[in-house]
Amino acid sequence: MNTNDSMSPHSYKKGFFSHAKSDISAGVVVFLIALPLCLGISLASGAPLFAGIIAGIIGGIVVGSLSGANINVSGPAASVALVFLTAITTLGSYEAVLTAAVIAGIFQIILGYLRAGTIAYFFPSSMIKGILASIGLILIINQLPHAFGYTGERLFGSMEGGLYENIVSAVSNITNYISIGATIITVISLIIIFIWDQPSLKKHAFFKLVPAALVAVTVSIFINQFFKSSYPELALAGNSLVQLPVAGSVDEFFSFFTFPDFSVLSNLQVYQVALSITFIASLESLLSTEAGDKLDPYKRKTSTNRELKAQGIGNIISSMIGGLPVTAVIVRTSANVTAGGRTKLSTIMHGLIMLVCVISIPRVLNMIPLPALSAVLFVVGYRLTSVKLFKEMYRLGKRHFIPFVATIIAVMLTNLITGIMIGGAVAIFLILRDNYKTPFFLDRKDHHEGEKINLVLSEEVTFLNKASIMLTLDHVSPNSEVIIDASRCVNIDDDVLEIIQEFRSTAQYKNITITTIDLDKHLQKRKMKLAV
Repeated sequence: MNTNDSMSPHSYKKGFFSHAKSDISAGVVVFLIALPLCLGISLASGAPLFAGIIAGIIGGIVVGSLSGANINVSGPAASVALVFLTAITTLGSYEAVLTAAVIAGIFQIILGYLRAGTIAYFFPSSMIKGILASIGLILIINQLPHAFGYTGERLFGSMEGGLYENIVSAVSNITNYISIGATIITVISLIIIFIWDQPSLKKHAFFKLVPAALVAVTVSIFINQFFKSSYPELALAGNSLVQLPVAGSVDEFFSFFTFPDFSVLSNLQVYQVALSITFIASLESLLSTEAGDKLDPYKRKTSTNRELKAQGIGNIISSMIGGLPVTAVIVRTSANVTAGGRTKLSTIMHGLIMLVCVISIPRVLNMIPLPALSAVLFVVGYRLTSVKLFKEMYRLGKRHFIPFVATIIAVMLTNLITGIMIGGAVAIFLILRDNYKTPFFLDRKDHHEGEKINLVLSEEVTFLNKASIMLTLDHVSPNSEVIIDASRCVNIDDDVLEIIQEFRSTAQYKNITITTIDLDKHLQKRKMKLAV
């Protein structure tokens, strides 16, 4: 990482090639991280492995060029890949899902023009984390077959019902078809990633710049070659290896692309899938953009609306030629910053390098064992759903933990959209319940004639607080003294003011004495509204 020109805002230079040296270097590092992830995410999506490479290239070159972000890196994401995995089963073909992804790209462009770039900030963080955690769990479960060398039908194929049955079936099939060679490669790959990511090693430049996933994948190739020469019965081949198409000519290379099936446009399920892709891709891009701006040493701000448009165009182009959807991805973005990336040249460069490699060295890439990619995805999935995350959400209290868990369970047992709706409904219910419970501070003291009640209203008193305030005032004993303190209030809903006015007008019949603090200005506002 080049620290001399990166940490001081005064050292920033404008211009596409102003930081070319550090940007090109960062582009190489990001490519090394992105390549195994692109292949692994393709594997997780049930799509051709070439689809993830296409998405990585488009995310780097197209989105990198059009986006207003300086350090964001876009490419295929695990969250969207799992939407694809379900959608292939739902729509019946990969080509049909590509059509839905094209529509999703159009939706994203429309959202950009509608200036909906801040929409992600309106979703409860507990629900968002629940979505990502559920995706992480499903990602781990889906990779179990490849990790143990099972090459039959997909064992846990979707995010729709039958979780228990799917897990039992998966475990049963894995134990029946387990491969010792695949298991060894998976375990060694996980050990390498674990050791490589230790903080004590990350202090050294070599371990910081060379990604753990690349090391694990490279070692797995050598292990499998060793198996072939010394222990053939353990060697992996065929469906257990990466299978990218190898072109003998330019024309043959272009024949490898897959195109959408627009004959399915009359199918309503296509639009449901498109909405799912739009939601997840936009949400991840906007959250990653926000996080990326915080990582940017120059603290530049990215236009979220422009980002949505760029992601939409990228998704249209990627889907039109057979690629997975793209999003801004925080893992690659943070790696870009760490490696010295300072302008969009670094993300474009990583896409260009990927394009050159897929054309020039596909046979090398086809030597990668799928269990090594599964190990990479296990780590990605665990980072989305770590034990630490569950502990953090629990410490935040029930208002955060319950929607978080509800979202995870709902997504796992139903599907993504239903899970989001259920998680959102639980979060809203808890917010409404808390609003109902805490519109005011109530201090009751008994005295010889009745009660002395101090009712201190909160900053915002909405119609949701109407019932609780009404019940409190209705239960005031005769001969009591009531102080209604509105000094903290910024806004009091008209429904609540009406209740207080009615209480004041009837209090004399119970011999209740009422004192108000700063309430008259709110009553006057209501009176003026009614007079208009």
